[in-house]
Amino acid sequence: MPNETPAPEPLFAKDQYYYLEGPKSRSYELLFAFDVLWEFIKGFRKLHFVGPCVTVFGSARFKEGHAYYELSRKLGARIAQEGLTVMTGGGPGVMEAANRGAFEVGGKSVGCNIKLPHEQFHNPYMQKWVTIKYFFVRKVLLIKYSYAFVVMPGGVGTLDELFETLTLIQTATIHDFPLVVMGKDYHAPLIAMLNTMVKEATIAPEDLELLKFTDDVEEAVAHIRTYLTKNYRILPRRKPLGWLWEKA
Repeated sequence: MPNETPAPEPLFAKDQYYYLEGPKSRSYELLFAFDVLWEFIKGFRKLHFVGPCVTVFGSARFKEGHAYYELSRKLGARIAQEGLTVMTGGGPGVMEAANRGAFEVGGKSVGCNIKLPHEQFHNPYMQKWVTIKYFFVRKVLLIKYSYAFVVMPGGVGTLDELFETLTLIQTATIHDFPLVVMGKDYHAPLIAMLNTMVKEATIAPEDLELLKFTDDVEEAVAHIRTYLTKNYRILPRRKPLGWLWEKA
């Protein structure tokens, strides 16, 4: 008889089940839900009066003097000069640069930081910031208070923020929000991939119009200004309520 190939070992043998963890206990899940709720409430209370904001996404790894750091610093200053608040992830790199640019011209500069074992610490160029445990809560806060978004060169986290924001705009979950991507050479492979998506009909050609690729700060700010003056009107801001211990 021909040699028979032995059956492979099952992926999950009975004596290995203890390595796999299913749903947590009901009490754990309830406490987790309350913890998430508290993170949202903490963020809402801290950031309620900071807007209107422009969120700048980007890498934590570019240092002062790097071209992208200085570009982000210039951008932060120009956003602040438009009377808008610069919001970032609150960390170092181009986030620090954008906050710093706004801070140096006397503008409003805020951040929504994240707890990480390395790299992430709040930069000193913010008047107000909040530190969040969970990435998904942080992303909600970074989008909730902003009327425009700028994506600087960055890594996996920055691309995650770019595509999540783009998806929200594409699906009209948030309406008529400008999304500017700076660093055309850095993002050349991304531009090529987006064109491939159009060619393969996985996105519509008009979806590309949701993004503005540029290396020019003035062009980026003009694009944001056009969107905001076209789609939004200024309303009086609600005042903090003392009995809720709110602060502007």
